[in-house]
Amino acid sequence: MTLLKDAKFAVLDTETTGLSPQTGGKICELAISISQNGRKIEEFSTLLNPQMPMHPEVIAIHGITNEMVKDAPIFADIVPQLLDLLDGCVLVAHNADFDLGFLRGEMEHCGLRLPDYPVLDTLKLARKNGCFARNNLGMIATSLGIDAAGAHRALADVRMTEKVLYHFLQDFMRGGVTTLEEVQQHQFKKHESVVLGLTSLS
Repeated sequence: MTLLKDAKFAVLDTETTGLSPQTGGKICELAISISQNGRKIEEFSTLLNPQMPMHPEVIAIHGITNEMVKDAPIFADIVPQLLDLLDGCVLVAHNADFDLGFLRGEMEHCGLRLPDYPVLDTLKLARKNGCFARNNLGMIATSLGIDAAGAHRALADVRMTEKVLYHFLQDFMRGGVTTLEEVQQHQFKKHESVVLGLTSLS
C-alpha cells in the first residue's frame, strides 16, 4: 500500500498530430509536472518534431505549427530524461488512455517499452465522483474555480489537471481515503462522501 502523502505524482499531457498512434499519430508536445503531497518538485515541457507534416485542422486545435517544431528534438532524444523523470511516479492524465497510448507508441518506435507505472485518470475520477456539466478538462477546471487559460497546450493542461487531481485527493482524504490503491478503486466506483462539481462552489 502507498500512502497518498508519500506518492509522487507525474501529471502529464501530450499534444499530437492525430487521434491515434495506430493511425500514424505522433506527439508534437509533451509536458510533465512532478509533485508530492501538494508540493511541486519539477516541471518539464518541450515541443517535439513529429517528423511528419501536421494537418491544418490539427494545428487549429493546439496552435502548434510545423514551423514551431521543425528544430525541436525528436522523441528518441528525450527518452532518457523522460524515464528519469517518471521513475517512481504515479502517472496522472485527463483521459490517460489517450496520452499513455501515444507514449507507448513513441517508445515502441524507439524499440523500447513504457514501464508499467501506477496510473490515475482524472477523467475517470470525474465521471464516478463528480457532478460536472461536462467532464472535459476545461469544464471541470472552471467548475472548481481553476484558471483554464491556455487550454490545449500541454503545460497549461498539465497545470489544470494537477489542480483537479489535488481537489479530488483532498476530498477523498476528508472522506477517510489514505492510500493510492483506494483512489485507484474510485476511478471505477463512486466514493459516497465525494461529489465534486458545480455544487462544490456553493
